[in-house]
Amino acid sequence: MSNNPFNHSHFIGYINQVTPQYVKVHFPSSVLMKSFTFYGEELKGGLVGNYVVIEGEKYGFLGKILELSLPEKERLELSEKSFNTKEFHPTGKIEILLSFELFEPSNIDKGLNSLPMIGAKVFICSSQFIKGYFKGFGVKKENLGTAPIIKLGHLTYDKTTIVELSQQAIFGRHCAGGGKSYTVSKLVEGIIDNNNKAIVIDPTGEYKSFDKNLKTKEAIISLSSYFPYQKLTISDVFVLFRPSGQVQQPILLEAIKSLKISHCLLRDQALFNPIINGTTITLTISGKNIIIEDGVIVKEYNETSPFKNAHFKYKTEIEDDNTSYFDINKLSRQIINECVYDNGANWGKKDERNFGNCTSLIIRVNNLLAAESFKKMFGFNIDEESNLIDEIEDFLKDDELNVLRIGFEDVPYNFQAREILANAIGKYLLNKSRAKSFKEKPLVLFIDEAHQFLNKKVKDEYFESTELNSFDSIAKESRKYGLFLCIATQMPRDIPNGTLSQIGTFIAHRLINHQDKEAIANACSSANRDTLAFLPVLGSGEAILMGVDFPMPVMLKVDLPEIRPNSDTPLF
Repeated sequence: MSNNPFNHSHFIGYINQVTPQYVKVHFPSSVLMKSFTFYGEELKGGLVGNYVVIEGEKYGFLGKILELSLPEKERLELSEKSFNTKEFHPTGKIEILLSFELFEPSNIDKGLNSLPMIGAKVFICSSQFIKGYFKGFGVKKENLGTAPIIKLGHLTYDKTTIVELSQQAIFGRHCAGGGKSYTVSKLVEGIIDNNNKAIVIDPTGEYKSFDKNLKTKEAIISLSSYFPYQKLTISDVFVLFRPSGQVQQPILLEAIKSLKISHCLLRDQALFNPIINGTTITLTISGKNIIIEDGVIVKEYNETSPFKNAHFKYKTEIEDDNTSYFDINKLSRQIINECVYDNGANWGKKDERNFGNCTSLIIRVNNLLAAESFKKMFGFNIDEESNLIDEIEDFLKDDELNVLRIGFEDVPYNFQAREILANAIGKYLLNKSRAKSFKEKPLVLFIDEAHQFLNKKVKDEYFESTELNSFDSIAKESRKYGLFLCIATQMPRDIPNGTLSQIGTFIAHRLINHQDKEAIANACSSANRDTLAFLPVLGSGEAILMGVDFPMPVMLKVDLPEIRPNSDTPLF
């Protein structure tokens, strides 16, 4: 970064009006607005959108030209020939973006503690000076020059000014994009270049092109990979089967507990003097018998004490809400076995009323377990070691890999399968982050088409809804654990306010819808109305970058990524 931003050769005018929102500059001569070349750099003094620096008494100020005009009496005399003389005195309106110390320009103040004085000199800002600022956004002083950088693009109004940003500033407080695939690809490329880790949830297969990269591993759900149902939390299982809260939820919970006990007892059956008769196994616990018939615990007319003793013995394993180690294909039969009267020391006969209330749940369980799409997604009939959880773990351990693409292109859209699966993946990563697995090696989780997965609910047969909120929880609490969220969407209005409020960095592409613009304006404190006014007129690839770690909004054009996503609109 140049130590002297106030070069006399860059002088264009004087401040003649100061307000809290903007200042006005007086050009002593219209000649000062013309383009000129200085040490090989083309400088343009009279272009709306250009950056300028203002020399104050104690502080310097960085600003952007918003408006240019001529005094009323001079407009009538305007011609191409006359403008090249020194007779005209244009004025301009400048937005003050930030202030910096005169003798330490790298010390940036995020707020404006002072404003320029009338008569302060205004200079064109050189590209080297502004580039240096971009690199320093969000970086602590001791890390300047060593923090990993992502080359994102160049300024919209000046192609020679490259925008290179600290990776920490972009992702450190979570990042939200405007759904532009090239920008997401550019960010993923930056992760690869800086040898960091990222997981991309790709709902449409748009980022298949990354699979050819040696630093990328792909896991395509339903085709070559599955999320093992054993790693679902109890709340995930409830979301899958949607039990009503009156009778079905407690019976489903009891059935899951029974199958977990059955799993533990059958695994350790040698400890309990097993008597095997066909598919029926009788085990003895503290002198009392417990009967397991084809993997299902039989309760009708049996004693409760051996069941309670088994629960006490395996209490830690059974009450772990983050795993579901039981045979899910036995679930509907175990639900039927739970519909009995509990007489304290014994279970009695079948409870026809509870059974009738659970009939719809049993049908849902059987239908879902029989659905081919869910079988492939959650591995209901698969007992293989390799699955998505193993692939995630292997990816995190492999120092040669930087990106894991989880492809949803073969996941069906019915039964809210995509939302449930994505939420389960998010919850798994959330639990890993809570266990401080990413504290030493941070992970960035990219979610493309985020409106498909966030702010979603599932409803039971009585229209009681359960929120799928794992990504919301990641946004709110996982930053301190080293798990960072980057969401891309065309519809910011569909992202929950709680999630948007936790986003620290916004890359907003062209937005026309009023609600989308308001969602960005409400969530991003650094976005002022003058900046957001540019959103509807941004061109292809152009974006406004703003956020907590960026002292000012930056309008830039994102460079084309080397690895192009498959996002082209089909031709007629």
